[in-house]
Amino acid sequence: MCSLQALCSGLPLRPLPENRGRRAGVPHAPVRTPGLSPREEQLALKNALRYFPPDVQEVLAPEFAQELRLYGHIYMYRFCPDLEMRAYPVEQYPCRTRAAAAIMLMIMNNLDPAVAQVTARFWLTMSYLAQMTEEQTLAMYSGHPLGLFPSSPEAPRLVITNGMVIPNYSSRTDYEKLFAVGVTMYGQMTAGSYCYIGPQGIVHGTVLTVLNAGRRYLGLQDLAGKVFVTSGLGGMSGAQAKAAVIVGCIGVIAEVDGAALMKRHRQGWLMEVTDSLDHCIGRLREARKRKEVLSLGYHGNVVDLWERLVHELDTTGELLVDLGSDQTSCHNPFNGGYYPVQLSFAEAQSLMASDPTAFKGLVQESLRRHVSAINRLARERFFFWDYGNAFLLEAQRAGADVGKPGANRTEFRYPSYVQHIMGDIFSQGFGPFRWVCTSGDPQDLEVTDRLATSALEEIVAAGVTPAVKLQYVDNIRWIREAAKHQLVVGSQARILYSDQKGRVAIALAFNQAIARGELKAPVVLSRDHHDVSGTDSPFRETSNIYDGSAFCADMAVQNFVGDAIRGATWVALHNGGGVGWGEVINGGFGLVLDGTEDAERKARRVLSWDVANGVARRCWSGSPTAYEVICQTMREDSGMVVTLPHAVADERVLQALRL
Repeated sequence: MCSLQALCSGLPLRPLPENRGRRAGVPHAPVRTPGLSPREEQLALKNALRYFPPDVQEVLAPEFAQELRLYGHIYMYRFCPDLEMRAYPVEQYPCRTRAAAAIMLMIMNNLDPAVAQVTARFWLTMSYLAQMTEEQTLAMYSGHPLGLFPSSPEAPRLVITNGMVIPNYSSRTDYEKLFAVGVTMYGQMTAGSYCYIGPQGIVHGTVLTVLNAGRRYLGLQDLAGKVFVTSGLGGMSGAQAKAAVIVGCIGVIAEVDGAALMKRHRQGWLMEVTDSLDHCIGRLREARKRKEVLSLGYHGNVVDLWERLVHELDTTGELLVDLGSDQTSCHNPFNGGYYPVQLSFAEAQSLMASDPTAFKGLVQESLRRHVSAINRLARERFFFWDYGNAFLLEAQRAGADVGKPGANRTEFRYPSYVQHIMGDIFSQGFGPFRWVCTSGDPQDLEVTDRLATSALEEIVAAGVTPAVKLQYVDNIRWIREAAKHQLVVGSQARILYSDQKGRVAIALAFNQAIARGELKAPVVLSRDHHDVSGTDSPFRETSNIYDGSAFCADMAVQNFVGDAIRGATWVALHNGGGVGWGEVINGGFGLVLDGTEDAERKARRVLSWDVANGVARRCWSGSPTAYEVICQTMREDSGMVVTLPHAVADERVLQALRL
């Protein structure tokens, strides 16, 4: 069994660790078919072997070549550490700086099998972090640790870039080849900046989305007896079952992968499971009548479920669903992100590898059927939204009927959840703020929950607008009930939606608690990349920006740089994540609070910029809500001067330009 000390000592080369191959019982990416030429295969092998001295390359070359042939990528399975992957208490990491130890904790939390779904690069990264001083910065190029370079105590200790490909070479086909030869990686979102905390984040986001969908579409605060139908029970989408129970509705979630479905059932997030459509519909009817709180997992394809709901409507006149969405990984529809209804799970995996062209055709046919069923239900009092997974975008590309007359490029027949539900919340400055207690002690998390609740209650007591108060009240309730819902997986972490004022207040309360010994160890602050300022994504986070700039990435890039120069402990910038490769630029940060005055100063600067950047951008693009928020912020902060838009006062000004 490996130890943390050994893990931080560099690559194990003499002797080489045993090659145990691809481990059974662990989720793996689908087999890829990048279509490399013989020359490109040689390049992939050469790129992998350059991590190792010549005397071991003869042993490694054949197994690396086999991995490339079998899986479409060289994963270096021999170097998966024989160590339990989890977030160890921060003091156990053999480091020269607290910041490096905190980064190690966050990386290992990302790799916890309970949190996320490792290679020679991991060993090197841990070794560099163990050596790092307060005057060095580690540069990470798409998972490759380039090295430690001189910097300063004020600089980030780590700078991460993932998937930063020249735009003209950022197609999916280009990605498959670049990933196969080992020179780039999919950016992902929060996991790519080492800040993923398991499904808790998406549970909270889904809770807020469904709550606010009920308010907007159904005019209801209480969703008892209302039915929410969706799909996906994997790493992120698995949160939907838990969220349905928390909001008090009936959630019916389809999943083709039996292992993923049963994992959520054993976890307690799915109350019931069935592979029978007849039973599913019968149980749904019963729960509606009794207004039960229920999360029901259907082991099957969601298209079959939607088409059965249409059949029930057409034959009985009964509409059995009120709200609907989709959380398949549709941003990657042809590599395991979306399974066509015509095939079983196993058949789809086989065809995906053996005949990608035929598989793509079936996926697109399935998407057309999927949309057709939703369109029929939507003629009644049923409301559907795109959950930011590129479902409507891929359906459009497949030829499905998702068009909207007079729409711009980011609009479809159905809105994205940002356009209708969460967008105005972002304009208010609210987004998914999170923290990790590096002690690993649940008591520390309890203390932070109490401190965060008090900080938000004090802000409400001091006076806020009704719209802002509603957001604070939702999140205060979330924090108070969080322990009851048992959402901690991996590290002792928490998430809530907060604005700039709330985030700063919470950070200062934590830092002071560390200084007086009430918290046993530093706290890492971060956020989801899916936030006010962190992501430029025209079909998700910025889909409600209509001035033509939704396809521009200045906000995310400025956020990355701005956080770095204001004191973030680490920063990250990615291509890919959420809606797919080439469709989004997103970034994030980590900030270590250690109880010092320096940490307080950095927290004020980083958290203020990290929110205000996005609110100011939304203000400039025409959001009345963001305009009000940024004006109030400028009144409270004399150091902020923002360019405010002027409305076109008279239609005749525009008439003069019309031919």
